[in-house]
Amino acid sequence: MKVELRNIHKSFGPVHANNGITLDVPAGTIQGILGENGAGKSTLMKILSGFIREDAGEIVLDGKTVRINTPSDAIKYGIGMLHQDPLDFLPMRVLDNFIIGAEGGVFPNKAQARKEFTDLQAQFHFNIDPDAYVDSLTVGERQQLEILRLLWLGARVLILDEPTTGISSSQREKLFATLQILSEQGKTLFFVSHKLEEVEGLCHRIAVFRQGEVVGEVSPPYNTDDLVRLMFGKEVKLNEREEIARDGTGIQFQNITIEDSRMRISNIDLDIRPGEVIGLAGMAGSGQRQFLKACCGLLKPVAGKVHLHEKDLTGKPYHEFLANGVAYVPASRLEEGLIEGLTLNEHFILAEKQEGFIINRDKYKSITQERIREFNIKGRPGSPVEALSGGNQQRALLALMKTPLDFLLVEHPTRGLDVESSIYIWGKLKERCRQGTSIVFISADLEEILHYSDRVLVFFGGKVSRPLDARSTSVDQLGQLIGGKGFEA
Repeated sequence: MKVELRNIHKSFGPVHANNGITLDVPAGTIQGILGENGAGKSTLMKILSGFIREDAGEIVLDGKTVRINTPSDAIKYGIGMLHQDPLDFLPMRVLDNFIIGAEGGVFPNKAQARKEFTDLQAQFHFNIDPDAYVDSLTVGERQQLEILRLLWLGARVLILDEPTTGISSSQREKLFATLQILSEQGKTLFFVSHKLEEVEGLCHRIAVFRQGEVVGEVSPPYNTDDLVRLMFGKEVKLNEREEIARDGTGIQFQNITIEDSRMRISNIDLDIRPGEVIGLAGMAGSGQRQFLKACCGLLKPVAGKVHLHEKDLTGKPYHEFLANGVAYVPASRLEEGLIEGLTLNEHFILAEKQEGFIINRDKYKSITQERIREFNIKGRPGSPVEALSGGNQQRALLALMKTPLDFLLVEHPTRGLDVESSIYIWGKLKERCRQGTSIVFISADLEEILHYSDRVLVFFGGKVSRPLDARSTSVDQLGQLIGGKGFEA
């Protein structure tokens, strides 16, 4: 399907998110969309998929002007969008989520849907249990489920917003191979990503957004430096590697065993020094998220001890860890980290310790304005958190963390962020390290893990490697371990 976007405008108050955007995308094209956080990429994709309405402009599909008022309209026109935060129902089973939105009356044919689900995911080489509850899936698995659902509903134009976040390298390769096949079948794909190497390797053409406008359209062969300059209007360089860890032990895990419905992880021994950064690598669902939750009381270990500065916190709930200087930043920003519908100001009111029964709103507005400046959040105290871009939501989450902290746990700290935002986030995390905060984080980006970690733990099928020195470990070595080759339990 050929897609034409003509002179699209969209404003949110004083912010002109899309300012006269025009794109002409032929059928069968994998169209890359690049730009810094807040550049207007997601706004345009939400307009195309019916989640918001444009203020002005036209959408033309195969030469016919259409009006897309809702996501249901978009699906009827053959347009589906995979959002950065998957749209699903956590308390429901995978198969029930899969058939949502399909025609078929009150009693859908689940046996037929199950067969079609199985056949479809076999094409992608996904391995999702149709009877599992969605809240037991990783972020990557939930994204996979949404891709399958949109294709099953008949999408001929597929919009993918950071689709590789939270999935393994092998899953990414299978996904890319499938996207190539869909392109050859004449389907049109919009691939929104901050990962330059992915866009360069996959896309037939790239449109670069900055401050709500298309500032360049590029065809292969691509030049990474040129793309970065188009995105930011300047050169952006990675921070130098920095060693901050101090002597001593901040938090200690002694012979920890973790068990849930998915797997058992046994005999983890780890001493983490103040200011040290530990990276957790592994395919999605290999146990690293369970370990992170056990580090802060969200999942109780079935054996072993957890000590923070010699204080025994074994089996204590999260609020007890929080009171002792431990905080957790989840990957699902709007589902677990922030509260949709509340403003930035209201979040800082909830995060601060209350004095008395009356809330001093002027005081908290001042605090919010200070944090907005300190963390360079593109928003105002009255901005609802769901109106912020992914990068600004991540900055808001970090701004909500109290100071000082002894131990900070972060899932995918730069998930969905552009290069400059990723560098900024890690600058803030390293500031914490200089204050003595130990950090443990999960990332699907192996280069990020090796660049920012002091030591790395690799998870494979519930097993955990010995701690690896990040300075003497290569991406290839990590990749082999993640695949189970040469793995030492």
